[in-house]
Amino acid sequence: MAESSRRLRPEPRYGTRPTMKDVAARAGVGLKTVSRVVNGEPGVTPDTERRVQEAIEALGFRRNDSARVLRKGRTASIGLVIEDLADPFYGPLNRAVEEVARAHGALLINGSSAEDPEREQELVLALCARRVDGLIVVPAGHDHRYLEPEIKAGVATVFVDRPAGRIDADAVLSDSFGGARAGTAHLVAHGHRRVGFIGDQSVIHTAAERLRGYRAAMADAGLVIEPGWISLGTTDPDRVREAVAAMLDAPDPVTAIFAGNNRVSVTVVRVLAGRARPVALVGFDDIELADLLDPGVTVVAQDAATLGRTAAERLFQRLDGAADAPERVVLPTRLITRGSGELPPAH
Repeated sequence: MAESSRRLRPEPRYGTRPTMKDVAARAGVGLKTVSRVVNGEPGVTPDTERRVQEAIEALGFRRNDSARVLRKGRTASIGLVIEDLADPFYGPLNRAVEEVARAHGALLINGSSAEDPEREQELVLALCARRVDGLIVVPAGHDHRYLEPEIKAGVATVFVDRPAGRIDADAVLSDSFGGARAGTAHLVAHGHRRVGFIGDQSVIHTAAERLRGYRAAMADAGLVIEPGWISLGTTDPDRVREAVAAMLDAPDPVTAIFAGNNRVSVTVVRVLAGRARPVALVGFDDIELADLLDPGVTVVAQDAATLGRTAAERLFQRLDGAADAPERVVLPTRLITRGSGELPPAH
């Protein structure tokens, strides 16, 4: 019975990884010789190097970088923590960070916080435990003192899209205030006096800044904002649909809406498509196919790729020894007119 069980036991799916010792045995050389070839060090004859390389290729050997970390104290890897990898805004940002990392010979490891401060901290500290050289973080929380020991230990850290909370750290941001102010002013310039604002949760820095920009533009025009014209909360489509309906079905409805981010804009577009009365719309963040809709969606666009690239370049400046005071870089936004923001008020 025991004999039969042994015969039926499946073979392991994965084998063991070849080691430098295996390479040395196949090539007929010593371990030190293999180490020199693997690490590109001098002192090996061309014929010996050829034999070692042939053994490496035949065995499928890959260098174990963990030992190099212990020797050099650097992993050639960086971590990126963003809100949601599935959000179209973060795709170009992630790619830009990856390209800069690649140019510096570093590997990018990323994860999503899902706008949860505890998950953000868990991810950040897990990356630190894996000895990443630096971090780029889109913060979900408002207290980043948990990072102070890591920063003091040498983990370079740059915040992007939103600033850090309760610590002094490099940050690369878009001009959310200025962009929202310009977008709202654009609606006012086209004759709108009743402009609604639908945004994300007020505890999020970008949402608060965009609301501040909206308020500033309305004040600049001498317009009083009615309580029902502002709706803040999650970007859940049901919540946004209810907010739009409340603004449009009121006795004195808004004639224009400023949408605080791309996810809000998408839901607002869907709701307005089912309405007979035209309502002007300006959204913060560009959205896919915005130029193909009728009318096209006017947006305040931020350059996510430049955000990511600038943050990554700053991170590698820190890793290369830059010791100047933390800086805050604010990148401009751009108003793209496509039709929805230029509709006149419907009477």
